Amino acid sequence: MTSQSLERGLRILTEFTENGPVLGIADLARAVGLNRSTTHRYVATLAGLGFLQQDPDTRKYSLGPRVVDLGFAAISSMEITGVAAAHLQTLSDETGCAASMAVLDGADIVYVERRRSRRPSGLAVDLNLHVGSRLPAYCTSMGKVLLAYRDPAALRPLLDRMDLARRGPRTITVREQLVSALSQVRQSGLAVNDEELAPGLRSLAAPIRDRSGQVVAAINVAVHLTTWGASLESIVDRLSAPLLRTAADISHQLGFRSNS
Repeated sequence: MTSQSLERGLRILTEFTENGPVLGIADLARAVGLNRSTTHRYVATLAGLGFLQQDPDTRKYSLGPRVVDLGFAAISSMEITGVAAAHLQTLSDETGCAASMAVLDGADIVYVERRRSRRPSGLAVDLNLHVGSRLPAYCTSMGKVLLAYRDPAALRPLLDRMDLARRGPRTITVREQLVSALSQVRQSGLAVNDEELAPGLRSLAAPIRDRSGQVVAAINVAVHLTTWGASLESIVDRLSAPLLRTAADISHQLGFRSNS
């Protein structure tokens, strides 16, 4: 079963790539076969979400920054996942943990690769996550990595949009504490999530850099207290080295060269 509303919204966005970068309500209504009132409702919704933007003088619309962000994320993730897949599988097999990669999309992370250990006694935990899954960035290890390396001017509006709701027993729900945690991630190059997303779930994440040095993705390994009840310190001691090594290998293959 398909969603008619979603289909219509996507048809409207597609018109900007096929019939010009700037279109008015009348243009869009004719192109998609809807009346002006219905078209305006869809366009207003898309504009409110950042997928379209309106010129205040002409009242016409063009594609908004959210579409550009998604386009760059898609292009980047296609290259990154092709490079990262084998590395993540090796990391998962070596550690026995689920290994994943995500990119930032607004205030959320989107999974672009996920590998499970082929070891019979693996420590992997399955939260029904898969490529395309979305989670709030503030309470995930990969999200904290991706937020930590955002430019401060770009980070502030993202934080403004976040509802720091409690998701697990240790969720950071105070903005100042989250900002402090992100600063620590930036200094150490490693993010630790200790039951912030869900009870019992722990994960470590590290940044992936492209040839310019920009952090374009994050990778993590995740375990659950029911499969590995060791202290957080011992988990970090065991998993941080292979995780950081894998992140460095992927970044190097993407063209990043560290000066250190």
